[in-house]
Amino acid sequence: MTALQTAPSTVNTSADKAALEANKLSKRLHRLVGQAVIDFNMIEDGDRVMVCVSGGKDSYAMLDILLGLQKRAPIRFELVAVNLDQKQPGFPEHVLPEYLARVGVPFHIENQDTYSIVKRVIPEGKTTCGLCSRLRRGILYRVAGELGATKIALGHHRDDIVQTLFMNMFFGSKMKGMPPKLVSDDGRNIVIRPLAYVAESDLERWAEHRQFPIIPCTLCGSQDNLQRVQIKQMLREWDKRYPGRVENIFSAMQHVVPSHLADRNLFPFTELRTTGVADAHGDRAFDEDDTCSTTPVANASAVKLHWIDSP
Repeated sequence: MTALQTAPSTVNTSADKAALEANKLSKRLHRLVGQAVIDFNMIEDGDRVMVCVSGGKDSYAMLDILLGLQKRAPIRFELVAVNLDQKQPGFPEHVLPEYLARVGVPFHIENQDTYSIVKRVIPEGKTTCGLCSRLRRGILYRVAGELGATKIALGHHRDDIVQTLFMNMFFGSKMKGMPPKLVSDDGRNIVIRPLAYVAESDLERWAEHRQFPIIPCTLCGSQDNLQRVQIKQMLREWDKRYPGRVENIFSAMQHVVPSHLADRNLFPFTELRTTGVADAHGDRAFDEDDTCSTTPVANASAVKLHWIDSP
């Protein structure tokens, strides 16, 4: 009898703990996305935001969190979810429309057979991501115009941004990342990345908690030797051995010191002259006591806090 009597208590305790953890995760995700929106002025009053939903965990989470923020934001803005059906074999066409209708968000499914184009142009065994991305980007820009969208929201997270930095350094010889906000290639759209401050591990946990109907990418998901996959594995191993390293790298991207790099286009090295005035930071490359915040500080005005208060 004792075991039978204590079993419900054990179950309740476990359920309560899971609910508490989910609530904490929800608060953190909404706070970080709200903070990114504030810091980069991603969404403005009257915006119509086209949320690109691929069927992966990141875009599902982005839409989910933006819907939550929309309800209490200090401004009014619209969300419209857009999926590009690239006609990949076996793609479950019913999944996204059913999900989007269930959550009650306006949506548009764009049907374009980019799969056949990529498979025809790219030799077997070669990376398809470059061409696929260019085709997808051009189509989404066009759709944004047709829908009257003022912003295009993509689901890239903090880890994607750091990975892109290393991709460009290792394989492109450039110190270039993936900005949280930019003007599109055609000069007609503003692209935003509301998940810029969010770790991928949190998105994985959120997707599991929310039970999103994940759709795998059959076009490129099996390309295990992609350079990005190698970079991702390297960064995950770093973060496992040295917790906080990836967070610090992302923070470094927000604290750039052009005078201590080597780009002559960013800093006038050839014009440097002595000033006779002491500069404590002039010849310091790295000091053990150098510290910088890894979390952006919110502008704590009453209006802006509506974006980042707990849901």
